[in-house]
Amino acid sequence: MANKQKKYKLKTYKAAAKRFRVTGSGKVLRTKGGKSHLRRRKSKRTKAQFDVMLEVKNSREAKRIRRLAPYLGKYKQNPPA
Repeated sequence: MANKQKKYKLKTYKAAAKRFRVTGSGKVLRTKGGKSHLRRRKSKRTKAQFDVMLEVKNSREAKRIRRLAPYLGKYKQNPPA
């Protein structure tokens, strides 16, 4: 039997995993900032626009996000135990 070398798991940067999503085609999506407080003075239209997820256009930023969260697009519902 051949000597199998152990493959190491990569740590996910949890803050990035919570802020970003990956689509089926591989695009990285981000949420908008400014949603958490001071919303009473904002118009309904502005508040509704906070719910839209935007694509990360900068390819360097997208690459950085993928490095921070390597398993982001791998498992949608049930990650392996």
